[in-house]
Amino acid sequence: MPKAVIILLSLLFLFPSCKKAGEANKKPVNTAYLKDTPLPVASGLPEDCTASVKEFYGANGSKTAWTNSACRKALLATIKDAESDGLDPKDYNQDSLEKFEALTSITKEECVQYDILLTESFTKLATHLFKGKLKPRGMYRDWALAPKTLNTNKLLAEGLESHDVGEVLGRCRPKHPIYAGLRKSLKYLDGLPDDSAIDKIEFKKPLKLNDSGAVVAAIKQRLDYWGDLPDEKAKDSLYDHATAKAVKKFQQRHGIYATGIVDSRTAEALNFTRDERKTQIVVNLERWRWFPYDFGKQAIIVNIPDYRLTIVENNKDTLDTYKVIVGKPDRRSPVLYSSINQLVINPTWTIPPTYLTKDLAPAAIKDTAHFSHLNIKIFRGKKEVRVAEWDSLKPDHYVYVQSPGSYNSLGRIKFNFRNGYYVYLHDTNHREYFKKNYRALSSGCVRVEDPFRLAEYVLHDDKDLNREKLDEMVAQGDTQYVGLKKTTPIHQLYWTAWMDRDGLQFRNDIYNLDKALYDKLRK
Repeated sequence: MPKAVIILLSLLFLFPSCKKAGEANKKPVNTAYLKDTPLPVASGLPEDCTASVKEFYGANGSKTAWTNSACRKALLATIKDAESDGLDPKDYNQDSLEKFEALTSITKEECVQYDILLTESFTKLATHLFKGKLKPRGMYRDWALAPKTLNTNKLLAEGLESHDVGEVLGRCRPKHPIYAGLRKSLKYLDGLPDDSAIDKIEFKKPLKLNDSGAVVAAIKQRLDYWGDLPDEKAKDSLYDHATAKAVKKFQQRHGIYATGIVDSRTAEALNFTRDERKTQIVVNLERWRWFPYDFGKQAIIVNIPDYRLTIVENNKDTLDTYKVIVGKPDRRSPVLYSSINQLVINPTWTIPPTYLTKDLAPAAIKDTAHFSHLNIKIFRGKKEVRVAEWDSLKPDHYVYVQSPGSYNSLGRIKFNFRNGYYVYLHDTNHREYFKKNYRALSSGCVRVEDPFRLAEYVLHDDKDLNREKLDEMVAQGDTQYVGLKKTTPIHQLYWTAWMDRDGLQFRNDIYNLDKALYDKLRK
């Protein structure tokens, strides 16, 4: 073969292979700067984009807004930290946002997609932090709280302008100290070791001072795990004074009378696992996001599972506390917000439908003397009906009113506030019930221990009324209505976990609301 042909063939094979080698070694162009460049977004907005997001970009000149890397990274960090609020970072596009931010080669179209996703994630997270991931009305029939509104576009514009997106999102969280304490509680529980190897307590009889055995050893392990018993005191199986002291501390933290004796309820509380307690923390964080953002200068707060009413001023100062009796599980006290606007001295009691159906009618059908025993009058319209004329087959055709007096179920005073559930605060003719540990005993209204002390607080701005005057009105025996010159806000709320100076606090979920809420949050 001629030498020239050989050279030509060699060149033909050489140049294509050189071209391929050059293409293989060619590096992608770094276009990360496009993330920091304002780009038009109008054509990139998806069809299902929310009106709020469209309005945001309209106000921003229809250009990308997240052109500062510090703002983007602050949002990513806050999304990651959403776990501390009991929220799931995946709900806010965590993985997709992190992949976008890591790209060094990115198109203009991808930058627009990234920017819109950042805005949507900010909006969703801000909304969830401010008023919850779920709507209480979608969970419960008896929750009536004032609606909370949030202008996320205004917040976003402020965060991007100040380059402090994290701080702006942080302001969306409830500002109550209890919410901050719950976040700390969640972090604390996450730091505890796995407790699945600790034996469950098999309760057979109450355990007390000087008892011993394997069950005592298990109790001491649990007390040690939760920090109520020092580690060096938990090595043996003797129920000594240190154990009794630790049991009292544990009982106080769980709303159980502090006897130092492990009864069935204490054993049940000891058997709760760390993960079960985490569930309680998570659902209570969500409930706090539903609750009012600010309780204001003064408020009366009833925590239903704690059987306690608290007077709070300046959103944090506790002035006074009262034991209360709340609704039974099948006659729940509703969660609500209202204002106390009237006192009733020597109130009558109009029998509510539930009490009529489940209690009064069945008892009266057996013996109509039940009406006179309770001093209850029967009415049809405005006309009183004699007991002998009462039709037991149609008990719901009448109105039943209990006359005032010491035997009246509402006691001597009633606190009225507008609500759609026909409930109120009141005194009781069974004050011995306040000695009970379990106090979910009413038909839905909240009974207050020492209600006249509470009345003095409600009336403290009224110079014409005091305790002496109230006592005079009670002694007269007639029903009297006292309109308040200044109303007092009242909040009936439901939380089963919090942290205070005595440590983690847990209460029984008396209405079995926690698990269903947790399951919904994790969907």
